[in-house]
Amino acid sequence: MAKSKLAKKKTNTSTQQYLDIAEIRDDIVILKDGTLRSVLLASSINFALKSEDEQNALIQGYISMLNNLDFSLQIVIQSRRLNIDAYLESLKARKDEQTNELLRTQTAEYHDFVKELITIGDIMGKRFYVVIPYSPSKDTRKGFFSQLGAVITPAKVISLSEKIFLQYKDKLQSRVDKVVGSLGGIGITAVPLNTQSLIELYYGSYNPELAQTQKLPQAKKMKIDE
Repeated sequence: MAKSKLAKKKTNTSTQQYLDIAEIRDDIVILKDGTLRSVLLASSINFALKSEDEQNALIQGYISMLNNLDFSLQIVIQSRRLNIDAYLESLKARKDEQTNELLRTQTAEYHDFVKELITIGDIMGKRFYVVIPYSPSKDTRKGFFSQLGAVITPAKVISLSEKIFLQYKDKLQSRVDKVVGSLGGIGITAVPLNTQSLIELYYGSYNPELAQTQKLPQAKKMKIDE
């Protein structure tokens, strides 16, 4: 009986305690160590199709961007099997709506072709992310005792003071603007993910198979355990 209660207690323990993320709010990821993260979704460039001069210009632009940064960042490439269920459903709906028998047959054949192609080819989709950090404890402009308090209870400091959080967010935003501008200079469009997109990104990263079948509700409708 005692073992059964213990097992139940372990099962009810939230997996949230094993994650580094303390909170996601206002389009910002707050980690348990008190640091903040902003995540950008970046476009790609087909480097192989560029001329030699264009390739050299891109490389030099990228090097210049990195040299001009006074903070670290992380570049993440995420590969996932391409999910086109919604597209297949739209094709099926179009087929059912067709009044012309020939078009109905052609739509059905195209639907089957695309479905088989994805199954056989195992086509992967790639997304590119840039993760930009801000660590309050490494901000040398803060006083010694302010830094000490943030290091001891970093996540609590952020959660208790909206004013402090907004200050940290502004400093992180200046880094985001700098990176977005630098990437734009070499032809890459980067867009910061909002709260809903961040939640879906981490949900899909930690639960890749489940995310394909069980979609998340909107952030405002979620019930988060404290």
